[in-house]
Amino acid sequence: MASSISVQSPLLSSKFYSSSFPSSTEFFFLENSCKNESSVKFKIGKRKNFRGVMQQTVQGPSAAYAKEIERLSAKESLLLAFKDAGGFEALVTGKTKSLQSIDVNERIVSLERLNPTPRPTTSPYLEGKWNFEWFGSGSSGLVAARSLFERFPPELANLSRLDVVIKDLYAKNSASLKFLNSIESRFIISSKLTVEGPLRMKQEFLEGLLESPKVNEESIPQQLRGALAQATNAAQQLPALIRDAVSNGLRFPLGGSFERFFMISYLDDEILIIRDAGGVPEVLTRLDPGPSPLAEPMTEYES
Repeated sequence: MASSISVQSPLLSSKFYSSSFPSSTEFFFLENSCKNESSVKFKIGKRKNFRGVMQQTVQGPSAAYAKEIERLSAKESLLLAFKDAGGFEALVTGKTKSLQSIDVNERIVSLERLNPTPRPTTSPYLEGKWNFEWFGSGSSGLVAARSLFERFPPELANLSRLDVVIKDLYAKNSASLKFLNSIESRFIISSKLTVEGPLRMKQEFLEGLLESPKVNEESIPQQLRGALAQATNAAQQLPALIRDAVSNGLRFPLGGSFERFFMISYLDDEILIIRDAGGVPEVLTRLDPGPSPLAEPMTEYES
C-alpha cells in the first residue's frame, strides 16, 4: 500500500512518495512540481540519512546568518559603549571611568572574535579615511593627547579630532588642534606601512607637519584682538622666504627613525581595530564611503 503527502504553496508543490518498503530500503525519491508543471526526480541518499541531509541543508545558511546578526549586534553594542563612556573628548581628558573602560574593552574583544576579514593587511577595506574613537590605556596616542590637556586647560587648547588617511600603503595621521576656541591648526605625521603578514604591519614615520593656524577673528575675545593684530603685522614684516615657509607650515623630517609594529584584529567596511606590540587596542570608524567589496586586494606580503 502506498501513501502520498503533498504540501501546497503559491510557488511550489512538493510531493514525497513512500511505500511499504522495509526500513532497510536503501533509497527514496523526492519529486518537485513547479508552477511551470516541470517535474524533476532525483536521488537524495539513503533513507536512514535523510534527516541528516535535511539538517545540513537548513543549518548551513542559518548558522551563517546567525553569526552575521551577532557581529552586527556586537558592532552596535561597541558604538553605544563609546557614547556611554563620554566619547573621544572624555577619553583624552581623562574623564572616562574605570567601569566604562572595562566595558568598552570587553565589547572590543567580543567584536574581534567575529572578524569577517581573514587577511586584513591586504584587504581593500583598509584604505580610506578613519577617525579614532578609542585608545586603550597606555596607547602612545592617548598619552600624547592627555599630556596636551595636562599642560593647557580646555579653554586654552584642546584636541578636537584625530584621524588617519590610508592609501597605497602610506598613512597620514592628523590631529586637529584648537587654541582659545578661535585658532585652529593641524599636526600631520606621514608614515609608510609595510605588510608583514595577514594581520601584522610595520609603520615607519617619515615627516611631521604643523600647518599654519587659521584664525576666526569673530570668536577671539575682545581683550586679545589687539595682541592678534600686532602679531599679524609683525608676521608681515618678516622676510619673504621665512614668511612663505611659515605660511606653508613647519615641517619636521623624521627620516624613518621612528617605527612601530601593530596587528589588525578586526576590519570591515565601517570599523578598524588594531593592537600595538603591547596588545593595547585602538578603535577607528570610517569617515568616507570606503571601497567596493569587489575591489582588488593590495599587494601581498612576501613570506
